[in-house]
Amino acid sequence: MDPDAPQSDVVDAVPVEPQSEPEAPAAPAGETITEPAKLLRIAGMVRELLEETRQTSLDEPGRKRLADIYQRAVGELSQVLSDDLKDELSDLAPPLEGVPTESEIRVAQAQLVGWLEGLFHGIQAAMFSQQAAARAQFEELRRRGLPGGLVPGEPQTPQDGQIRGGQYL
Repeated sequence: MDPDAPQSDVVDAVPVEPQSEPEAPAAPAGETITEPAKLLRIAGMVRELLEETRQTSLDEPGRKRLADIYQRAVGELSQVLSDDLKDELSDLAPPLEGVPTESEIRVAQAQLVGWLEGLFHGIQAAMFSQQAAARAQFEELRRRGLPGGLVPGEPQTPQDGQIRGGQYL
């Protein structure tokens, strides 16, 4: 990763297929998120708005304002998603036209919250898969043995009794 790059991390959004060779570098997944923190903030806001709209009756200006917030949230989400996720979002979160009814707003927000939760589950699955692949690589290295005949857990004293510096992991 480039140390001069902006601090936004790219996160895989779907599980990564297991690799046939442990030494092979991971191929980048097509579905990525460039700003996970922004995604989480927007998801939290949309979820809270959905809860608020369930607990109250909305007049026409309130419904119009919520429709505007919904459209802006979808637009902001699109900025942090890869092209394939943008397409999926636009298919599942169509624009609200005119002044929507309370039911239309609730359904649109619930649909968006559900899609975001699915996205989060995909991120978790990808992270679990990556951890499992890294663990498998580590276990393969342990199985092969450490370089130079070193045995894990045993003190490393040379034959002449001198203690020498070693590699730090």
